[in-house]
Amino acid sequence: MAIWCVCFCGMPWRAIGQLSGFPFGTLYTLFARWTRLGLWRRLLDRLRRTWRLACGDTAEPSTVVIDSRTCRSAPSCFARGVDGGKKVRGVKLHIAVEKYGTPLAIDASPANVHDTKGIVPVLRQLAGRGFQGPALGDLGYRGERLAKAGEALGITVKPVARGRNGTFIPAGICWAVERSFGWLALYRRLNTVVERTKEHLVAFIEIAFVSILSRRLKRLAAETVNA
Repeated sequence: MAIWCVCFCGMPWRAIGQLSGFPFGTLYTLFARWTRLGLWRRLLDRLRRTWRLACGDTAEPSTVVIDSRTCRSAPSCFARGVDGGKKVRGVKLHIAVEKYGTPLAIDASPANVHDTKGIVPVLRQLAGRGFQGPALGDLGYRGERLAKAGEALGITVKPVARGRNGTFIPAGICWAVERSFGWLALYRRLNTVVERTKEHLVAFIEIAFVSILSRRLKRLAAETVNA
């Protein structure tokens, strides 16, 4: 619960240590150890499969949606860059989600890295977990180099127009990733990135979605009991 408060409320480790009664060094050490062991990733994958099965789908998706989001970062962050289009100095989150908005792969880069380059590590993560299928993205993912990189991994990158004349158009399931970024905006730790390592930033994103899926499954269980 203390680690969740750091993610949701954006509280410093020292402050949550005083409120919880645990030494902040102990809390941070546990967080860093569980991150290094991949606990958050495994927990998120288990909850994602459980939710998909509860919705009547297969455990693994056949299609994913890819996108990026630029976040402001502190000078102490692991990397910083300037997004020329959005005029934001910080980092860029690259993510691949299924139709329910849960991420299958996450990566981060300086904000000046182009989407076609920043998404390649995400595609490698997807391929490493056995995903083979289409990855839908906006028109920023056009390009022969990215298409060849995806084909080498067994993933077909399909750019899809999501807007016209400045108006957003929810094409297919492409809107799901925008909703996922909207959920992340509710977690203050992720609004301005202060993490000193990319692994810790990814861990907090995974913790946020673990919280979201846990609440979903709890509501589903309550509805089943009431029915």
